Amino acid sequence: MRVAIIGAGVVGLATAHALLDRGHEVVLIEPGGKQGRPTDGNAGWIAHTDIMPLASPKAWRNLPRWLRDPLGPLTIRPGYLPHLAPWLARFLLASSPSRIKSSIGAIRSINAESLPAWKSLLSCLNLNGHLRENGILSVWRHQGDFDRSQDIIEHQRSFGIGAEALRPEELAELEPALRNVEAAVLYPDACHVSDPAVLAADLLRLALERGAVPVAAHASGIELQNEAVRVHMDETGPAVTADQVVIAAGIWSRGLAAQLGDQIPLDTERGYNATYPKGTFGIGRPIMFEGEGFVTTPLDTGDRVGGAVEFAGLEAPPNHSRTDAMVQRLTRFLPHLQSEPAARRWMGFRPSIPDSLPVIGPAGRDRRVIYAFGHGH
Repeated sequence: MRVAIIGAGVVGLATAHALLDRGHEVVLIEPGGKQGRPTDGNAGWIAHTDIMPLASPKAWRNLPRWLRDPLGPLTIRPGYLPHLAPWLARFLLASSPSRIKSSIGAIRSINAESLPAWKSLLSCLNLNGHLRENGILSVWRHQGDFDRSQDIIEHQRSFGIGAEALRPEELAELEPALRNVEAAVLYPDACHVSDPAVLAADLLRLALERGAVPVAAHASGIELQNEAVRVHMDETGPAVTADQVVIAAGIWSRGLAAQLGDQIPLDTERGYNATYPKGTFGIGRPIMFEGEGFVTTPLDTGDRVGGAVEFAGLEAPPNHSRTDAMVQRLTRFLPHLQSEPAARRWMGFRPSIPDSLPVIGPAGRDRRVIYAFGHGH
């Protein structure tokens, strides 16, 4: 079977290798050079310990404080609010206790498979060297905030996720550079990768070596024919004809789904990060700074701080004052950063669904088109 995959980010590339494993012919449609792909600049976590949707009690506890700060962890540009209103209404509905419980179950069922699947894929492709099994830390600036998080931690443990509360002396031994932390939890089985963009480049290279055919173009439309599905391009090049099509283009999938009659409540949480030279932070593993809206990761290519959520759509230019504010908040925990030079800054478009569940499955109009997008964080 000939399958065209629209999007060569991490989801599209993993799909390509799964199809190649099964002997299918794969065409990868990706224009290249697209700015803001989450694959190119995320934190590199394999977040199999994550169980909470964005619409969670933790988010609602912090939301009033976040929204008061225009450069804080979450903001909505005023001009974008009318466009975002339907998404926000669905987000509110997704915040009911029953919907949160349903989302937790679904997120866990997906994420529980992620680490074994990654290990299998990396092993089969001889890419094991990308995996970093050093665990992940969550830290709290105030003991009271940690105490209020106990329900989430116990929920994680109920799913068999290892979560070890650390004494102050244990944290100091594990991460001596950290300051102003009153509580911490270590997830010893959590992992990250060397660098998400470098890993994606290797996955692409190996997919092409295995026979995947690259098409450097932007997919602009899908035509459903009796015998095949045709993907049309913005450029003047020929359309791609396939037996099936997988749409894995992140936030850019929304328009293609709309052409097929599916109005997906997909929007982008714009995330920001800054990457410093390797070793700048002096940390040994990724850290989630609970309630602060950012994480840090010691990647092979540099130490990255990233996070925050900004709703402003695809067209608004980046506001790197948000990046600077995030770095400034990080200096509360890593004071030595105040004397460090400027870092590489980046902004990307997380494809986000209100209940934090990705869109996986056939299009409503034709089962030959498969959706695989909306994976958010």
